[in-house]
Amino acid sequence: MTESMAGAAAEAAAGSGMLAAFSEGLSRAIALAGQSTVAVHARHRMGSSGIHWRPGFVVTAEHTIKREDDITLTLPNGQTCGATLVGRDNSTDLAVLKVEESACAVADLSDSSTLSVGHIVLAAGRSAENGLSASMGVISAIGGGWRTWHGGQIDQFIRPDVTLYPGFSGGPLVDIQGRILGMNTSGPRHLALTLPSATVNRVVEQLAQRGRISRGYLGVGLQPVRLPAMLAQVLHLPQTAGVIVLSLEAGGPADAAGILIGDVLVSLGGAPVGDIADVYAQLGPEQIGKSLVAEIIRGGRRMQVTIGIGDRP
Repeated sequence: MTESMAGAAAEAAAGSGMLAAFSEGLSRAIALAGQSTVAVHARHRMGSSGIHWRPGFVVTAEHTIKREDDITLTLPNGQTCGATLVGRDNSTDLAVLKVEESACAVADLSDSSTLSVGHIVLAAGRSAENGLSASMGVISAIGGGWRTWHGGQIDQFIRPDVTLYPGFSGGPLVDIQGRILGMNTSGPRHLALTLPSATVNRVVEQLAQRGRISRGYLGVGLQPVRLPAMLAQVLHLPQTAGVIVLSLEAGGPADAAGILIGDVLVSLGGAPVGDIADVYAQLGPEQIGKSLVAEIIRGGRRMQVTIGIGDRP
């Protein structure tokens, strides 16, 4: 064998060894995360996954909970146990289940704020039929806090480029050390989204204490609407969009304040309103019981109405 051939063989062997070590590391990471990953059976056909987040509490994706009784879990050791629904929050797509504290290992959590675009991550899921499964990818996008269409506050935007196979919703996003960064769920166009550990911790705490998430409530049905540029100019509005009131709950906060169907809301609590998300942003739990000044357009005139914020039923 020539010297160059020997060198190439040595390099190939070294590269193969590095790949083998990397592969073995990923396998260990999934095995570690899998110790706290369970299969959740709360719908007729395909189940979902869940994470033993803290002693006695399993989290999963709220949209996969189709029945609230007779919920069972398949544990990492293959055994089955019952679970009780503690609470659910569709605004963050989180549900919390109560189980025996010793059901399986508790998740080893990691701070997702240390993530960067390009970091290698793993998605894990469990089913009764196939046991533990995984997919690999990278973090494709990272951003700041955001609010869901239903008003839930998510502390960090995390979009992993991983495949969520059937039954993976509610399972963990895992770093290469096997620590859990958050809970995976299906976003728009079935893209994977991860709810960061900070968000999951906050929602678990509230659901464990109260069984529900308190949020401000107006009692209105709203739809975004464009305002004529001339009208916005005449009324000295900073934007050319608002939300129009399409329905009112009888006796609700908005109805009691004198809001009418057809009113266009352009400001709430001093913040401009150009979309429904702007309204939700002003209806956090800290606003319940307080009053907010709403600016509306009615009959071509700009006026103010004070609304007492209720607690969403």
